[in-house]
Amino acid sequence: MSNVRAIVACHADLAAGLVSAVEQITGRGDALLALSNAGRGAPEVQAMIADAVRETGAHVVFTDLPAGSCTLAARRLQRELAGLTVVVGVNLVTLLDFVFAEGTDAVAAGHAVERGREALHVVVGGASSGR
Repeated sequence: MSNVRAIVACHADLAAGLVSAVEQITGRGDALLALSNAGRGAPEVQAMIADAVRETGAHVVFTDLPAGSCTLAARRLQRELAGLTVVVGVNLVTLLDFVFAEGTDAVAAGHAVERGREALHVVVGGASSGR
């Protein structure tokens, strides 16, 4: 797990799907470790993320929901683990940018968040207005 730069912790199979997509698109999926909160209570989620951070040496945790169990667990861990960066609301664009970023992982995470935000768009379909 020495290549792991970040943990992706989400509900159900979302993290695995995101990491799989990063691997398929870039071949750099090994920079991320996918974790699921499925079947785990709050203490187990926190222990799972803490173990993964300690085993991999990763200093960034990406999570899906602002008030979800993975985010709350990662935020609690920030009190124990100095320098841990938590990124909430992960999407594929964010992870793709992160795995290609250079420099410190905290700076890479910040840049990745900006790219992820920029990628969000609303495309409304419908009949042509004739203009």
